[in-house]
Amino acid sequence: MSGSEFTRPLVPMDVAGRAERVRAAAAEAGCDALVVVNLVNVRYLTGFTGSAGLAWLASDEIVLITDRRYAGQSEAETSQAGVDVRIEITNLAPKEILAAAASEVGRIGLEAASVNWADQRKYAEWFEGAELVPTTGVVEQCRQVKDEGEIDRMAAAAAIADGALAEVRPMLAEGPTEKEAALALDTAIRRLGADSSAFATIVASGPNAALPHKRPSDRPIGPGELVIVDMGAVVDGYRSDMTRTMAVGEPDPKARKVFETVRDAQRLGVEQVVPGSPISEVDKACRDCIDAAGWADAFVHGTGHGVGLDIHEMPWVRSTAGEPLQVGQVITVEPGVYLPGFCGARVEDTVVVTEDGARRLTHSPKALAVT
Repeated sequence: MSGSEFTRPLVPMDVAGRAERVRAAAAEAGCDALVVVNLVNVRYLTGFTGSAGLAWLASDEIVLITDRRYAGQSEAETSQAGVDVRIEITNLAPKEILAAAASEVGRIGLEAASVNWADQRKYAEWFEGAELVPTTGVVEQCRQVKDEGEIDRMAAAAAIADGALAEVRPMLAEGPTEKEAALALDTAIRRLGADSSAFATIVASGPNAALPHKRPSDRPIGPGELVIVDMGAVVDGYRSDMTRTMAVGEPDPKARKVFETVRDAQRLGVEQVVPGSPISEVDKACRDCIDAAGWADAFVHGTGHGVGLDIHEMPWVRSTAGEPLQVGQVITVEPGVYLPGFCGARVEDTVVVTEDGARRLTHSPKALAVT
């Protein structure tokens, strides 16, 4: 399998249209302008992918401030994204740039989750005379609903992950260590055209599978054991997320029952992905199925989460999520059961909320047997 099979033109994204949506969200939060320091949010607004910088978003302009290392890159990336942005290059603290931009602004929003106490004091000095407003999720809530270009990148990332798993899956029958299997998956993901893996790939077998986020170890995968593989890819910054549970040979009957329960719970959860329905209904469908099998206490994590530029982002699929699903959201549905010292199982798909329900981006088979 070669990377050329997965390399294709991607649907354009509407990066330029994002600023107005974020301005509206900032206004709802009582802000006249917003200082964006979360680099993922900076990328979302401007297309800039550098590792240092911030954005000033006011009613009439976007200012991207970065250092000299990124002078050429910032020009190229914002131009390619089609964003009308003023770029300021400085290797010093941008006090004068921001103070001048904010000279007539009354209320300035700071990203509360990304600004520490020392930075808050610094901004208070720089923006003397303005009121600083702590904000939560202003940009992130706008990132929840993806456009066609964003979804296309996530679909491409999911296809690469599917291809990598199809390539590596037979290897599990050879008794590799968890680390060897994870390395093979990461290598295949890159070779098939991804920028990188979406997160640290998980391969957990036997009793290790009872630990939901167990890192791969030197433990060989044994016959009859459940093996959890949790993986994803990145294409142009956008991520996919998928988990499959497999077994080499016939597992213990109880382990098989664990797997079948989780598989059924996941299917029922996906069936509840309907626009306008409370997100909590997805969680409830999964938990009711697992509870009926007697393993409610063994489902120890959330049912899912949003995916996009971050592997975990809004919305959160849990019992307290009463907000309705929206067309264009991309979420995971990933119930699991974990029995300490014995086994674990998780099945996960990345799905898009559509007018008709859910469209899966991840298509790897859910069959238990490794073939």
